[in-house]
Amino acid sequence: MLHSLFALTLIVVDAPNAARLPSADEIVAKMIQRDAERRSQLQGYTSVRRYVLENVKHHKQAEMLVRMVCHQDGSKEFDIISSSGWGGARKHVFPRLLEAETEASRPGDREDSRITPQNYSFRMLRTGEIAGRRAYVIEVIPKKQTKYLMRGTIWLDAEDFTIVRIEGEPAKNPSFWIKRVQFEHKYEKHGPFWLAESDTSTSDVRIFGSTELRIDYFDYSVNGAAAVEARLP
Repeated sequence: MLHSLFALTLIVVDAPNAARLPSADEIVAKMIQRDAERRSQLQGYTSVRRYVLENVKHHKQAEMLVRMVCHQDGSKEFDIISSSGWGGARKHVFPRLLEAETEASRPGDREDSRITPQNYSFRMLRTGEIAGRRAYVIEVIPKKQTKYLMRGTIWLDAEDFTIVRIEGEPAKNPSFWIKRVQFEHKYEKHGPFWLAESDTSTSDVRIFGSTELRIDYFDYSVNGAAAVEARLP
């Protein structure tokens, strides 16, 4: 009986804390506001990426090193530094990946892929922690089935109100030949901005089996970063 009363006391005491958890819509509204502020300050940046594509079943692997320039309007340009390994991936897969991201980054198309209330519904799941920082964990549900949207979970930094991690799958299967795709995106802080750290995706491809793609991002140079950081709150 004493144990039951103690447990009940904990539940009652903890209830106000649970009630203080904001709604997903409130958090996303703050995310949109803060994102607009950062986007207005971001003057563009450059980075280097390493793409590694591996098919375990057929013992095939390919690697590509790319220099990327992101302009102030969000559009991106890619310059291949080197590539090696699996010829089919180098000839067909890697170029298509760069073409797709170039297309999606164009100012007119970028709104179709952004995580916003226009594209998604949101549901608060819980709070969590990413790299020692508190985060809100939110389910995202696409409002339409397109190749640029996803279904899954996002982690929003509780201080900066920006996305620091994404896990999910495409809202629309990209091809008949692909049975399933699972991916994870991670971000890290560079000055006042959170930029991509790594992407990992696993595709279950008919005939070919499981294929994994990993992209690592490094050597960032953010235009005017010192001046921007001084101006941001």
